[in-house]
Amino acid sequence: MRRLQHLRPARGATSDTSRRGRGRGSGKGGTSGKGHKGQRARASIQPWFEGGQMPIQRRMSHKGFNNTRFATTYQIVNLEKLDRFEADTVVTVDVMKDSGLISSRFKPVKVLGKGEIHKSLTVCAHSFSSSAAAQIEAAGGTVEVLD
Repeated sequence: MRRLQHLRPARGATSDTSRRGRGRGSGKGGTSGKGHKGQRARASIQPWFEGGQMPIQRRMSHKGFNNTRFATTYQIVNLEKLDRFEADTVVTVDVMKDSGLISSRFKPVKVLGKGEIHKSLTVCAHSFSSSAAAQIEAAGGTVEVLD
C-alpha cells in the first residue's frame, strides 16, 4: 500500500545543487564559473558601487533643515490704504477683508508705516511696525494687537 511518506518526485524532475569550486571534474572547478581575473572574479561588489565614478550621494546637492515652513507670513497693509475709512471707524480684519485690503480673514495682518494717515481710527491687527503705531496714535487713533 502506498503511503504519503513514500511519495517522491518523478524521475528527472529534480537535480542536485551545483557545488562550485570542487575540482575540475565537477565542471565547476578552476575559476568556478567566474571567468578569468577581473573585479567580478574576486570579492563581491556592493550594489551601490558605481565603478569608481563620483557616487550619487556625493553628486546630489545637500538638503538640510530650513525654518521657512514654520515662519509666520503676514498680509501687509500700509497706512496710506487705511486713510480710505471714515474718522472714528474701528478697522478690524473683517472690515479690511470686505474692503479688499487683504485676501484672507484667517492669515495674520501686519500694518506698516508707508504713507500717512490723517484720521483717528481704531486699528485692530496682529502686528504693527513701530512707525505705523506711532502715526496712528499721533493722528488720535488707537492700536489694538490681536492674538
